[in-house]
Amino acid sequence: MIHSSKQIKNFLYKYTPIILLFTSILNEIDFNNLGLKYFSFNFVYILIFYYSLKREGAIGYSSVFIAGLFNDVVNGLPMGISSLSYLLLCAAAAYLRNITLRPNIFNDWIFFLITILILNFITFSYLILFFKYEINYFDQITNIIGTFISYFIFSYVFRFYDDFILGKSN
Repeated sequence: MIHSSKQIKNFLYKYTPIILLFTSILNEIDFNNLGLKYFSFNFVYILIFYYSLKREGAIGYSSVFIAGLFNDVVNGLPMGISSLSYLLLCAAAAYLRNITLRPNIFNDWIFFLITILILNFITFSYLILFFKYEINYFDQITNIIGTFISYFIFSYVFRFYDDFILGKSN
């Protein structure tokens, strides 16, 4: 069956965020563990927040929940901890989307920082209190800063990709 270029573009526009989500969770190269001492970032947080904020329904809540379970298995975390974090991230993005009158990358960026700080606090408090999980705080601070900075860059990359697929010229 021959597909038109419009059908292919629609498929890519619809499913690329989900494909990226599961690929980034299931790959062996984790952006959090690149081996760089002073740089790491959580690509999944960036992806989920951006697409939950900018394109409602691009990544469904069930996909996010299942991706979180896969992440827990891959990283050896207690089941459900990543799913909870990812769903809270979706909720924060949905909240920001609903209260925002005029979208602004700077406001999104600051809100993203506040959100990941709260999420990491909740996640690591849970891991420490209930599972006696040992956490390297320097690595976590480095990861938060890297994720925060990377969001700004990836938001432009994702927007460019979406505009390219849709045929918009900005």
